[in-house]
Amino acid sequence: MPLEREVDFRIRHAQPGDAAVLAQLMCELGYETKPTEMETRLKSILSNPAYKTFVAVMDGRVCGMIGTLAYSSYEQDDPSGRILALVTLTASRRRGIGRALIATAEKDFVQRAVTRVTLDARLTREDAHKFYESLGYERNGWRFVKRLPAGR
Repeated sequence: MPLEREVDFRIRHAQPGDAAVLAQLMCELGYETKPTEMETRLKSILSNPAYKTFVAVMDGRVCGMIGTLAYSSYEQDDPSGRILALVTLTASRRRGIGRALIATAEKDFVQRAVTRVTLDARLTREDAHKFYESLGYERNGWRFVKRLPAGR
């Protein structure tokens, strides 16, 4: 397995103009997304202060993103945090970008008084499991999913 290589990149808040590349990143995660669909999603997400979206930029181009949500919990008094999406472009992986995005999200969570962070990873993404565990995340349960009919 190749070692991570440090590269020069910066992290900033996502902007509406990032919709096309964020759609591409969702496709890399296996969620087919058109740029117009991401524009609609991003408009809603960026207007809601509970959500944060950070992007990594290398050579003037977005190469990764993390999306988070801070929310009140039924189980504890402190706000909870959830990493909703984390992805880097295939060509940009193993360069420290994912770690930097996680660190940025965790710093933002701390500023918002979040003391517990959760995330989901598909069972088949064993590399992702190892990555999260290397950052101190622990497996602690199962996720169950049920599709409901659209109520439009």
